[in-house]
Amino acid sequence: MWTQTTDPLGLLWLSALVAALPIVTFLLCLVVFKMTGIKAAGIALLLEVLVALWVFGMPAPSVAGAGLLGLLTAIWPIAYIIVMSVWLYKLAVASGRFDVIRSSIAQISADQRIQVLLISFSFGSFLEGVAGFGVPIAICAAMLVQLGFRPLKAAMVSLVANFAAGAYGAVGIPVIVGAQVGGVDVMELSRDLVLILQPLTFLIPFLLVVILDGWRGLRETWPATVALTVVFSLSQAGILIFLGPELAAIVPGLLGMVTLAALGRVWRPRRIFREDGVEAPSLERHTPGEVVAAWSPFYILTAFVFVWSTPYFKGLFLPGGALDWSVLTLPIPGVTEQITTAAGAVVASTWSWTPINATGTALLLAVLATYLTTSKITGAMFLGQLQLTVRELWRALVLIGVILVLANIANLSGGSASIGNALSAAGPLFPLFAPIIGWVGVFLTGSVVNNNTLFAQLQATTASEIGVGSTLLVAANTAGGTAAKVISPQSIAIAAGAVGLSGRESEILRASIVYSAGLLAFISVWTLVLSLTGISLH
Repeated sequence: MWTQTTDPLGLLWLSALVAALPIVTFLLCLVVFKMTGIKAAGIALLLEVLVALWVFGMPAPSVAGAGLLGLLTAIWPIAYIIVMSVWLYKLAVASGRFDVIRSSIAQISADQRIQVLLISFSFGSFLEGVAGFGVPIAICAAMLVQLGFRPLKAAMVSLVANFAAGAYGAVGIPVIVGAQVGGVDVMELSRDLVLILQPLTFLIPFLLVVILDGWRGLRETWPATVALTVVFSLSQAGILIFLGPELAAIVPGLLGMVTLAALGRVWRPRRIFREDGVEAPSLERHTPGEVVAAWSPFYILTAFVFVWSTPYFKGLFLPGGALDWSVLTLPIPGVTEQITTAAGAVVASTWSWTPINATGTALLLAVLATYLTTSKITGAMFLGQLQLTVRELWRALVLIGVILVLANIANLSGGSASIGNALSAAGPLFPLFAPIIGWVGVFLTGSVVNNNTLFAQLQATTASEIGVGSTLLVAANTAGGTAAKVISPQSIAIAAGAVGLSGRESEILRASIVYSAGLLAFISVWTLVLSLTGISLH
């Protein structure tokens, strides 16, 4: 049994600085030295192993076990979900259905500013709510490329747009997990997220238009931008305040699409904006029935993921449930009950293989249903698109695997806790840094869920020590993590793979990092203001 230490050097700030070296190195390799994502991650991983072994004293078997747990998690469920979602998208393209979808969206408006609001913001929010795990980024970025966007711009705006729904992905799981781990009420946490995130959510549609076409674009599209952001933000705030997080991405996304479609019947911008002045693709007109049929893969996807997300279905796989036999749990050598945290808890981390109730299986069933209900998809096309998906995504999946290996070693060695503890020493100023902890958590793991699993308890405990509401700091942890999703290596790898820029992740990072940093800065300062004023919705 090995016990973590969060201050191996005897100076907490110095231990935290050393623990942060792999993260800083990864960023420098991408941004300054312009390395590929895989090469940068490989260097950072090597440095993380050295830090874990020689600085934090983690035994070599535990380092290997932590890395194995990260690799297995990258394969299942993350890679499984990504491959299934992109396979579904490619089948829609190969069958010709995506051409109808593209036409139905473009007929609402040929203006690319409106298309971004429709696809990356509204449709992306809907997909984030029903699936999460990078699905909206992959699908929306690819859709924008099909509509004539440059790949880099398509990837970047899809990453930024995902901020509005990133905290509520997969039917609100990040918020629910944050409440459970932090020991706070989920409704109170939802309401504090309204306070922290809603001002920024309201501004995201305006930001997307400015990214594409500057202030001139905002002046020309303000009716659509204002209508969308009012409907989206108010509905999202209302749902969070009165219902909780489960529908906080799904319903606003749907309402956003309906709002823009309805507005498109009575208003259009005077100037149609296209990148580089390129003409809009020629479009066929389709009957309402053809449009409904074309969107059916995503209806099917929504139905399966919704069923998979219901408490009844999940209960079937809990201990004692009717299908608990289908959950295979594997202890990890060197990790499971072999590590004690600095707080005295024994690490019980295991890897679970859940072939039936995994979100990826819901996606697989949507793929199979789409194949069986689409006569144009032959068996050869069906399997060929899977092969093409894997061939195009393998670099992104390798990068995700390396990053999760690094993240698990950092977490289980005590390095991540060292960074968090150093920031918590700020006392009354800690709320200023609380979102940064969440940012680091998502940058490491790529998941707001994992971030809250790691740091929600730290945030809640520190809040009690400094006399601040626990739900506020757990909300800040969630919000900071949502800002990190814009540039987390996993998100960027998914976006790069979806638009054909694998190996050029550094370009996407450089284009996106200023927005992630700006969002984080606002969240940090605003959290401090809220902590000092005591403003609350509960």
